[in-house]
Amino acid sequence: MATLIRGASILTMAPADVAEPRIGDIRFDETGILTIGGEVQREPGDTVIDGSERLVMPGLVNAHTHSFEMPYRGRYERLPMELWAMLGFPTLGATPLPTRFIYLRTMVTALEALKGGVTTVLDDVDEWDGQTLESLAPIFAAYEEVGIRASVSGNFQNLADVDVMPFAEQVLPFRLRRRLAGGPPRSDEHYLAFLSEAIERFHRPEGRLQFVIAPCGPQWVSPALLRAAAALARAHGTNLHLHALETKLQVLTGERFFGRSLIQVMADADALGPLTTIAHGIWLTDQDIEMIAAAGASVVHNPISNLKLGAGLAPLRKLLDAGVNVGLGTDGPSCNDTVRISDTMRVAALIHTIAEPEPSRWPSAREIVAAATVGGARAANVDRHTGWLEPGRQADVLVLDLRELAFTPLNDVHKHLVATDVTQALAQVYVGGRLVVDSGTVLTVDEAAILDEFRAQLPGFRRMHAALEAQYDDFMPCLAEIHRRCTAEDVGIDRYASSAWRTVG
Repeated sequence: MATLIRGASILTMAPADVAEPRIGDIRFDETGILTIGGEVQREPGDTVIDGSERLVMPGLVNAHTHSFEMPYRGRYERLPMELWAMLGFPTLGATPLPTRFIYLRTMVTALEALKGGVTTVLDDVDEWDGQTLESLAPIFAAYEEVGIRASVSGNFQNLADVDVMPFAEQVLPFRLRRRLAGGPPRSDEHYLAFLSEAIERFHRPEGRLQFVIAPCGPQWVSPALLRAAAALARAHGTNLHLHALETKLQVLTGERFFGRSLIQVMADADALGPLTTIAHGIWLTDQDIEMIAAAGASVVHNPISNLKLGAGLAPLRKLLDAGVNVGLGTDGPSCNDTVRISDTMRVAALIHTIAEPEPSRWPSAREIVAAATVGGARAANVDRHTGWLEPGRQADVLVLDLRELAFTPLNDVHKHLVATDVTQALAQVYVGGRLVVDSGTVLTVDEAAILDEFRAQLPGFRRMHAALEAQYDDFMPCLAEIHRRCTAEDVGIDRYASSAWRTVG
């Protein structure tokens, strides 16, 4: 059975299409988009929807988030990234979480995403005690059941944070450095075997779910493991997803521990290519941007998280001008407090005005909408299926009510999509041609039951998490001093394309 929407304003976002919406019909089913045109023939069994006063557009893409942060949304404030990470990623004494709890936190993330018009997420998942196939399974199960399109990572590192942290030897007492260093690292063979088995078990590139290879960042994995992971990603055609140059501390890590930019570290390990997605990319030099553009890699802009953690402001205009594909991400529900990409769109459109004196270089609404659809799909490596509307592609479709306040009065669709809370106008959400949200109700699962069960498990989780946090009481003053020294350090700021120094330095 197909769905036929008649007489709608259709914003395809197709690269070869005109930018303005056009009035017409769209017909699709679970095999894909069948026809887009002025007037499409109705077939027996079609579900026909009156599209007058409706906007039909591609689903939004959240190209960088962390569902494992959902249980401590709203828990932290006034913490720079490295201090927040110690509490948000508490590895000391961590034990495996119940698989049902992992399933529930993932489901809550997916519910919020879908109800905000996000049809695709790239979920970079870490587990405090180390990721396993058993902890990945409930994540894929939740995304399969709720009906969203998801790329899910296996996040890993084999270098301890403290071993690549500037000033650690001067500031952290030896006993604390030894605790942070942990036990002997797992071998490269262990990680590669895990990744290979995860690909075999979970990666379905022609379906809705795929597995993503995610070294935490080029500074947290050995060059040999980074090279091998990149080769494995190429062999299976999946993403290589990394955090890079998110903070000034990471700039100093590249210079002092590797003797070069972390982007150059990636290039030297043959880990910079069309399948590479860099989360954040705030402290990029012009040379870094040139290398990213030449390699065809993507950058995911996470402006709200970057603001909350005081990380800085990414050089969005320079990236776009260089031809770099840019997607948008919320980052995790703890360092952003939401997985709604519409919030990110609004902030991304506005925040760069404070750093760029020339108004013509401020991001346009059309550029932001493109980053939230086409750019995000490319960054999540799902652009062969979704990201824009075109016959033959998957029907990840949003239907918005143009009579709602967000579009009243209606002037320019792109500006409304960026400047207002369009989730209030969201009428239907389709993923792969399947109706998954109708008038604010998720149709695929029992949302109330999931939320009730999740809330019931939170008191026990909070007690456990608070005990893990308490183990870092001795570390936090030292880490605060390291952060202070890093932000005060002269890194030859004129070399950096980022305007982050105006916010952080």
